[in-house]
Amino acid sequence: MRSAQAGDRAAYQAVLRASVPVAAAAARRMGVPPDVVDDVVQEVLLTVHRALATYDPARPFLPWLRAITVRRAIDALRRGGRSRAREVHDPDAYLNHAEETPDMYDAAEKLREADRLKAAIATLPPRQREAIEIIGLREHTLEQAAGQTGSTKGALKVNFFRALQSLRTRMGSDGDV
Repeated sequence: MRSAQAGDRAAYQAVLRASVPVAAAAARRMGVPPDVVDDVVQEVLLTVHRALATYDPARPFLPWLRAITVRRAIDALRRGGRSRAREVHDPDAYLNHAEETPDMYDAAEKLREADRLKAAIATLPPRQREAIEIIGLREHTLEQAAGQTGSTKGALKVNFFRALQSLRTRMGSDGDV
C-alpha cells in the first residue's frame, strides 16, 4: 500500500486485486445478501481509491480495509431494509393481476348521455340542427358546410353558436357540449 500511495501503478492494482476477496468475505460475514456482495465490494474499492491519501502507512492495511468494508456493508443493508419496507417482490403478481377493463357503468352512462344529446339536437330549429350536425358532428369546415347548405359562413356561425347555447341549457352542462 505504501508503494501504491507513492504512485506505483502495479502496486496499486495489486492492492485492489487483493482487496476484492477480503472485502467480499467481510461483507458476507456481515449478512449482506449474495446478490449485493459485488455492489459492496465495488463501493469498497471506490472508497479505497478516494481515501488512498488518508491511509496511514504506519498502521496495518487489513484492519483499515475491513473498517471500510463494514461501513459499506452497513450502508447496503440499510438501503436494502428501506427498499424492502416499501417494495414487495412478487414475480407472479403481474401474471395474476386482473386486466384493466372499462367500467360497464361508465359505458352505460355515456350511452344515456348520447341518447339525451340526440334527443336535444332533434328539438333544435332546423337551421341550428343542420349547423350542429354538419359542423359539430361531421366536423366539416365552415366552407364545406356553406357549400352543402347554401348558407353563408356568417349565418352558419350564428346558427352553430345558438345551437350550442341551447344544447348547453337543455343538457344542464358547464360547457361540455
